[in-house]
Amino acid sequence: MPIISYFFGIYIRRYHADHPPAHFHAEYQGFEAFVAIETGEILEGQLPAKAARIVQEWATEHKSELLENWAKARNLEPLQRIPGADND
Repeated sequence: MPIISYFFGIYIRRYHADHPPAHFHAEYQGFEAFVAIETGEILEGQLPAKAARIVQEWATEHKSELLENWAKARNLEPLQRIPGADND
């Protein structure tokens, strides 16, 4: 699964053959959550509270890029890297 962003020890990943609704996977210190792109809501799994806030704020700031990557993944196209919350 391609890593599309990394910040503060949080990996943001996106599967090419993933199911709707539009979401991404966030991983942090053994925790994993599926996060809705449209709302930033954790759909499944969990993250520590601080990591969840950082991911949700980041997702809001990069919503258009995440949706573009969602469309690319659904078409089996290469994904674009998205800058992290720490501006990497």
